Amino acid sequence: MNLQKIKSFRKIQTCYYNQFPSLQSFASAIQLESHGDTKEPGVFQDAPHLFDKMPLRDSSDSNHNHLLFEYARTNNNVQALNHFLQIRLLGLPVNGASFSCVLKICGSLCDQITGKQIHCDCIKYGFVEDVSVGTSLIDMYAKTDGVGMAEKVFDEMPDRNVVSWTSMLTGYSLTGLHDRAVELFLQMQIEGIKPNPFTFATVLGALADCGAVVKGMQVHTMVVKFGFELTTYVCNSLISMYSKSRMIRSAKAVFDGMDVRNAVSWNGMIAGLVTNGHDLVALDLFHKMRLSDVKLTQAIFVTILKVCANVKEIVFAKQIHCFVSKNGMKSDPNIGTALMVSYTKCSEMDDTLKLFGTMNGVNSVVTWTAMIGGLIQNGDVNKAVYLYRQMLLERVRPNEFTYSTLLAAHPTASVYQIHAQSIKTNYESSTSVGTALLDAYMKIGNHNDAIKVFERVEEKDIVTWSAILAGYAQSGDADGAVRVFRQLANDGVRPNEYTFSSILNACASPTAAIGHGKQFHAGSVKENYNNTLCVSSALVTMYAKRGDIESANKVFERQTERDLISWNSMISGYAQHGYGKKALEIFEKMRKENLKMDDITFIGVITACTHAGLVDDGERYFNMMVKDLKIVPTSEHYSCMVDMYSRAGLLEKATDFINDMPFPAGATIWRSLLAACRVHKNVEIGKLAGDKLMSLKPQDSAAYVLLSNLYATSGDWIERSKVRKLMDERNVKKEAGCSWIEIKNKTYSFVAGDTSHPLSDRIYLKLKELGLRLRDAGYLPDVSYVLHDVEDEHKEDILFGHSERLAVAFGLIATPRGTLLQIEKNLRVCGDCHTVFKLISKIEEREIVVRDSNRFHHFKDGICSCGEYW
Repeated sequence: MNLQKIKSFRKIQTCYYNQFPSLQSFASAIQLESHGDTKEPGVFQDAPHLFDKMPLRDSSDSNHNHLLFEYARTNNNVQALNHFLQIRLLGLPVNGASFSCVLKICGSLCDQITGKQIHCDCIKYGFVEDVSVGTSLIDMYAKTDGVGMAEKVFDEMPDRNVVSWTSMLTGYSLTGLHDRAVELFLQMQIEGIKPNPFTFATVLGALADCGAVVKGMQVHTMVVKFGFELTTYVCNSLISMYSKSRMIRSAKAVFDGMDVRNAVSWNGMIAGLVTNGHDLVALDLFHKMRLSDVKLTQAIFVTILKVCANVKEIVFAKQIHCFVSKNGMKSDPNIGTALMVSYTKCSEMDDTLKLFGTMNGVNSVVTWTAMIGGLIQNGDVNKAVYLYRQMLLERVRPNEFTYSTLLAAHPTASVYQIHAQSIKTNYESSTSVGTALLDAYMKIGNHNDAIKVFERVEEKDIVTWSAILAGYAQSGDADGAVRVFRQLANDGVRPNEYTFSSILNACASPTAAIGHGKQFHAGSVKENYNNTLCVSSALVTMYAKRGDIESANKVFERQTERDLISWNSMISGYAQHGYGKKALEIFEKMRKENLKMDDITFIGVITACTHAGLVDDGERYFNMMVKDLKIVPTSEHYSCMVDMYSRAGLLEKATDFINDMPFPAGATIWRSLLAACRVHKNVEIGKLAGDKLMSLKPQDSAAYVLLSNLYATSGDWIERSKVRKLMDERNVKKEAGCSWIEIKNKTYSFVAGDTSHPLSDRIYLKLKELGLRLRDAGYLPDVSYVLHDVEDEHKEDILFGHSERLAVAFGLIATPRGTLLQIEKNLRVCGDCHTVFKLISKIEEREIVVRDSNRFHHFKDGICSCGEYW
């Protein structure tokens, strides 16, 4: 037993002896139990009974107040409150200290009803203006969700000390009103109240939770100014603030500068390192903590087990398992769950199931959910669904995390069934379930239900916003994603790196405005997220897909860390832009760094060889993928190889490759072969490819158009008319050629011979002017690209009105000289327009980027990036 408590108790006994000798028999009866095994709460367990039996009670308030204070000091809160109520029932006098003490007890017990009754007594007996009583009232209301009443008490206090201000600050922080806490701290400075260490600790916690790190740094300077920079709990708050603000170096500097570190200091620093992705540094610090003789708590083991899960350190996780078992911590549900997560992340499912079966809290929804999640992560979805059914049979009610975890088991577990169950249990509108539901609906293409779920989520956090943005990005709805992002900003929600990654992926869509991607890039720089891995990778992808390969390369070169997405995006980007050799240079650099490659990597590599005409290299890389890296080729890989052979004019080799494929060729492969037959005028193979394509996709206009164009190129107008007639009989509509150009964040579209634009007269006048200048430069129209049986003069007029020419003419008159023009076309750009664009780039001194259905063409100074191989 604590010696100080014994002495205090002896003091109470002496007080009774001196004032009431006749009651010595009662006072002496309050004896301590055996010192060896008496628990602290039992020190005063007989005191209430003796107090009740006393024939005469002291009219002074000192004795019963002493007993009240001792109850409070030893955390016997229920006994303390009962003792106070007996005092009031007996009509014994109380003072401000008594009221202050019992109000704090009500706060600890979260008993606002009793607290309000005592508040009334304080008003009745005139103690409400007492500073300590007022401060205790604020504390009581703050801890019992009565921050409004706490404010009222605070405002009505005639005198307020630093403790009063700090209590009000704590109230705001406890209820999540962090902005108001910061405002009150500023008001405190204005009124000249000097903060104490508790004040600083409270306001730093509020600043950490609301992400106001700049203000937090200012408060840090005040901490130094007032001389509290070495106070342990102030330093703990600083570590927490800097860690939550991703300023881990500043947090470490505070930690290293501390004279005295307690368990909270070590736990906070290690948890901060883990949160910021420094798992190995956290492990090293944990070893130093063990050597520092600081008591290891349950919290630190939960954190370190999370590290073991992250780095898949199963041996150390098992060592911790042994340690907590020996020290009686195994029954702690948080440690048990953390152990399960560590084992599942390390794919030790047998050990996980054994642990699950032996845990005392096996019927806890937390352990069931962790077990279900572990099975899903390790690919055993069927067993996870079975375990969920067992959980229901054992009448364990699922919580929001159970539903959000189970939704990852789709399609084994139906999204609609889980949605229905979440509605029945009233979890549909919760943040985690709503987020998981909308993500699941987006993945199955049900955007309408996803949006409905999003709108029903009551408290949307940043994860919810990021999930809906990712859904829009997945569906290619750039306008919807931009609209949601603006709504997010208007609601005062601060985006994080995943939000920016999602919106940038949406801006990579062909329908997105080019300017939007640049604006969001600027936003990520402003928020200091542009160098995070997910954002920088999204930027590389966005710029590469939107025609700005130079900006993509700049972002790629600045990346301090690169993931597979970055490498693949850069390889595919260079390939699509016609820079095949640069794409292969990136790939070889990737090989030298011994980085893991996947099937997407080789799609980009073979595409690069295709667009650069590097057939031998393409074959070598395909064999490397299959034989050396054991990557099973997909239909996309075979399609790329057929395309490569076809573009190179090796049509027989392409046909043999198709025949040797392990599965039947799809429509994409036959379409590639047919398009090449049209270019190389091979009617025999073209007819075969056309028949195959029409049998696979009888409503695909490309098959009919390509085959009819092949016949037209060879001069067989009879066969061409037969194909066109078949097209009419099957009611197949040809896709109209359309081109787009973006000017000042607005997109303008054109079709062949279009006269609908308000500036149509000026556009055609510009085309006429260009025609004269082009002829002076030696241009002669190649009418072979007009596949109509008409006079050559009329064919020239048809070429003159192609949609891509209208778009470039509009761009030339609508933008200042020297501005880059970016045009998109839904079909392959015609060969004559390709020649015209090369000449325009030279005579107009403009760089022109054209994205057609196959690739990008960069026209500059009369040269195209495709090198005439397209």
